[in-house]
Amino acid sequence: MNVTDTGPPRTQRFARLYEQTYAALLRFVERRVHPSHAEDVVADVFLVAWRRLDDVPLAADEARAWLFGVAHRTLRNGLRADQRRQALTVRIAGSQLTGAAAAGLDPELVARRLDLVRAWRRLSPRHQETLALAVWDGLTAPQAARVLGISAVAFRLRLTRARRALRYHADAVPATTTQPVATATVNSRSMR
Repeated sequence: MNVTDTGPPRTQRFARLYEQTYAALLRFVERRVHPSHAEDVVADVFLVAWRRLDDVPLAADEARAWLFGVAHRTLRNGLRADQRRQALTVRIAGSQLTGAAAAGLDPELVARRLDLVRAWRRLSPRHQETLALAVWDGLTAPQAARVLGISAVAFRLRLTRARRALRYHADAVPATTTQPVATATVNSRSMR
């Protein structure tokens, strides 16, 4: 089909693609840039999708992964957004957890989550991106690999390394507990 062919089948296919993927794509981009820029990036991604509609896979999950790949490359071309994304991700997670503590949730659970936020901050941007694709965006290894422009095997290796790094940093973060310091020290020694 020619790119200039804007007949009903092409328009209908694009409309279905937009309806099926817009919300997921917006969430994907919002986790990576300041919210004031997210809709602009998504608009750019859909402009690429319109121009290259014949290249977009027909299956909804595959089309979503293809769009995530376009978004990833768009964001990578705008490196200035990288630092804002990292700071925003941590700030949002921290503020939600602080709010949860004030709401009377289990202090132990809140402390573990705060430790996880601290560990997340210590991860490299590459590890954060790898974990985000697998956990937050729910992509399979082949889909996430397509987003990053690498093989599925390479993505699985990155994911293993990212998980290992997160565990390492989570273990290295001093435990935030509700117990007195002396009790926490005794308990941690007895667990070794």
